[in-house]
Amino acid sequence: MIITIDGPAGSGKSTVAKLLAERLKVRFLDTGAMYRAIALAVLRSAVDESDHDAVAKISGTVQIRFDGTKLILNGEDVSSEIRSPDVTAVSSIIASNPHVRNRLVALQREIGLQGSMVTEGRDQGTVVFPDAEHKFFVTANLEARARRRQRELAQKGVQQPVSSVMEQLRQRDERDETRAYAPMKPAEHATIVDTSELSIGEVVELLVRRILGDSTAAK
Repeated sequence: MIITIDGPAGSGKSTVAKLLAERLKVRFLDTGAMYRAIALAVLRSAVDESDHDAVAKISGTVQIRFDGTKLILNGEDVSSEIRSPDVTAVSSIIASNPHVRNRLVALQREIGLQGSMVTEGRDQGTVVFPDAEHKFFVTANLEARARRRQRELAQKGVQQPVSSVMEQLRQRDERDETRAYAPMKPAEHATIVDTSELSIGEVVELLVRRILGDSTAAK
């Protein structure tokens, strides 16, 4: 069983996906971490992230794998480093490169062949797993997403005004929604979940009920 959760940054989809996977006792695939890993490799190489050919070459040579919850890039655990603001800023630009997306889509599908999982990203239900049994699009209004992201950054020691975070998210939404290849949008037949006024726990319960049915989820 494949369950896809797509949506914009700050919507809570990563946390929801992880908790949902734990609840259902299946694997969790953080596809955003994979794009962040390539973004980190590009930053380390000093290549211009807008140079599609150079970025494509890097994406084709790096080795990416998961070791439990750790993301391993060329043999190095970069789980913490890929969450830096610099990597965040570059990752959505990297994600617009069709060569990068083709490489990672193939890798994600290989992982999907290994068994049931919850996978989250921006094109999981539309491109990577169009035949997934359950598809969700998790979203929230811009201010709610910005305040969540601001809290996440503060926990990592990064202080940013909410107005700045809102502008960063707005720009990222625009890039993700208007890119020529695999733009971010709800998949056909996806359940759209607005988390603006919901807690993470409430969202997880909603998805569990949708997947398993009310009677099963209540047990």
